[in-house]
Amino acid sequence: MPNRRRPEALQALKRRRKFWLKIHLWLGLIAGFVLLIAGLTGCVVTFWQELDALLNPTLHHVAAPAAGQTAYRPLDELVAAADRAMPADAKRGYIYYPRHAGQAFWLFYELPAGGEDEHKHVWNAFVDPYTARVTGIRLWEHADDLFAGSFLGFVFKLHYSLLLDWDDGSWIVGGVALLSGISLLSGLILWWPLTGQWLKALTIKRRASSERFNHDLHKTLGFYSGLILFGVLLSGAYFNFGAPFRWLVDCFSKTTPLAELHSTPRSGLKPVSTDQALALADQATPPGRWYWLKLPDTADDAYIFTKHVDFGGVFRGRWQVVVDRYDGKILHTATPLSGGAGNVFLQWQWPLHSGQFLRLPGRLLVLASGLVCAALFVTGVIRWQQKRRAAGQKRPNPLF
Repeated sequence: MPNRRRPEALQALKRRRKFWLKIHLWLGLIAGFVLLIAGLTGCVVTFWQELDALLNPTLHHVAAPAAGQTAYRPLDELVAAADRAMPADAKRGYIYYPRHAGQAFWLFYELPAGGEDEHKHVWNAFVDPYTARVTGIRLWEHADDLFAGSFLGFVFKLHYSLLLDWDDGSWIVGGVALLSGISLLSGLILWWPLTGQWLKALTIKRRASSERFNHDLHKTLGFYSGLILFGVLLSGAYFNFGAPFRWLVDCFSKTTPLAELHSTPRSGLKPVSTDQALALADQATPPGRWYWLKLPDTADDAYIFTKHVDFGGVFRGRWQVVVDRYDGKILHTATPLSGGAGNVFLQWQWPLHSGQFLRLPGRLLVLASGLVCAALFVTGVIRWQQKRRAAGQKRPNPLF
């Protein structure tokens, strides 16, 4: 009985396989080109800070004294110097902490572009941490002219929103990330060897035809990159969808949005300085390297500090600390190891998307996954064309 039923079961699996093949094909054709763009630009933004420093050394590089980072001027003094270099209506954004002793602080600002829309120009100021001297300012991203800003600003906008308005472009890229994730899972179903020929499924046949080589390359690339690629796609959907993605996570485990945590204004109480707040945050977190800082803009804003921490001998996670600007109280600490399943899940999204979760090897893996996106699209289109030609040759010629 089992032997008689096995061919029937195999035929049923093959019929289902045809269904998933159609799903995989159309998802690839719909989302593939956008994924190609996101993958190639992702290769660039994986090392965006290093590349920008390489392209603009006079902005980033400073002369470090023998004392190194212990000789930094107070942070409030550095920020005040950058503020003075910007127009009065500029709104301060993220401040990127130097990655090494010979690097400047990198500050982002938003300036109204004018007109009826809410578009904003994004500017940068760079400050020498040892002298509080502004090493330069530059336009990172122009609100209307795509080519007026910096090279990396252009690449970022292409990566996250396809050079469209953020509301439209980010949803398109986020949707493509979700569709690509489904395509990846359907590809795994198609890859699965129904007859148990695992070696054939895991390798590229030697001395094969160009058609067979393309097919094997497509399936093996998809399989071996599947885990890291799925993590990059999922985290990309999170960053592009934002609040709706967090709402979905909240349905399973409540999360804590850091931007919703506020300081309590107190009359007669002098706010703590940035250096004091950072020192308190440093005490509340393991040793690591500060990544970016967000300073208060309004009376009830809080400090938000982000630190990269290595642990387990291999991994790197993101610790974030929210500090009350008046009494220095730690309002919240978000870690990749504790604090509820939803918060932990979200804390891993940036390390996964950037590759920081495995430090330099992880970043190289994410860079490789961007190249794989391009290769999967190209080999998939070639495979589709090969099948179309084969189907055309089998179709009878109506003229005879």
